[in-house]
Amino acid sequence: MIAVLDAPSNLGLRPPRAEHEPGVRRLARALRGHGILGRLDAEDAGRVDPPPYVFGPDEETGYLNGPGMSDYSGRLASRVGELLDTGRFPVVLGGDCSILLGPMLALRRRGVFGLAYLDGHDDYSPRRDPLAWAGRLTAGGMALGLVTGHGPDALTDLGGLRPYVAEEHVAHIGVQREPEDHEIADLAAFDNSRIRRYPIEYVREHGAGAAAEGARAHLEAAPIEGFWIHLDADILDQSVMPAVDSPNPNGLSFEELTSVLTTLVTSPRALGFHVGIYDPELDPDGMAGAALTDTIVTAFSARDDTRDDT
Repeated sequence: MIAVLDAPSNLGLRPPRAEHEPGVRRLARALRGHGILGRLDAEDAGRVDPPPYVFGPDEETGYLNGPGMSDYSGRLASRVGELLDTGRFPVVLGGDCSILLGPMLALRRRGVFGLAYLDGHDDYSPRRDPLAWAGRLTAGGMALGLVTGHGPDALTDLGGLRPYVAEEHVAHIGVQREPEDHEIADLAAFDNSRIRRYPIEYVREHGAGAAAEGARAHLEAAPIEGFWIHLDADILDQSVMPAVDSPNPNGLSFEELTSVLTTLVTSPRALGFHVGIYDPELDPDGMAGAALTDTIVTAFSARDDTRDDT
């Protein structure tokens, strides 16, 4: 049984302008407005509300909203864990990418699991930003680094469980390198990690389906008990998904994303899914959100969810 859970946290992003919270907090409401609950024939699992957004830096953790994210990750992990323990397949509506900490912590509490990471950015290496070292790193842009154990204990070692997922148990699809990335990020760290990578160049040469099949085969062969699926809407090309904080000039089409998602969610070892970064404030006519909802629904329609609901 699919269970839809709202996680409307924007704690992992910088304000788009002075004293204005990132609009991703409205993602869950928008996708529900497009009928995702009924179209997935899903159970309504409610929501886990984040603490208030704090605009100032946090020097102790080095991350904006660091203490709030630490608290939120633990509470979200508990709710996701409850769903997993009752045989549900959680579909979590974010939120920014920092909500990944909750599901991966939930799984780590239960054993050894993997991660399929669908994202137009590496989310692994901190940016060389002059503000970064004054408590203003953003967890949304470092989510993959954090869940693989790179960062402050308050985010990466909750319950003494660092890392929540081992690098060799991660498959990353869709990362794109922009010229300025070489100026502002430590790309060597990501390149030298043990993460299995299918960058956009691989997708263009071999096809989105081949990337998804490779990622699925890698995760199904790994010594893990199952895997979570992370989807950042910025994996899509900006021509079809402009409603993100960092639009992607060479991303996937909706058709390619549908193929990737279908391959992953139909794996018998897939245990849950979340979507993030889509910002309804940047989508005034709602068309991008409607297309994103369609893609998720189409992919999940291929699943067999005739399982015991107890």
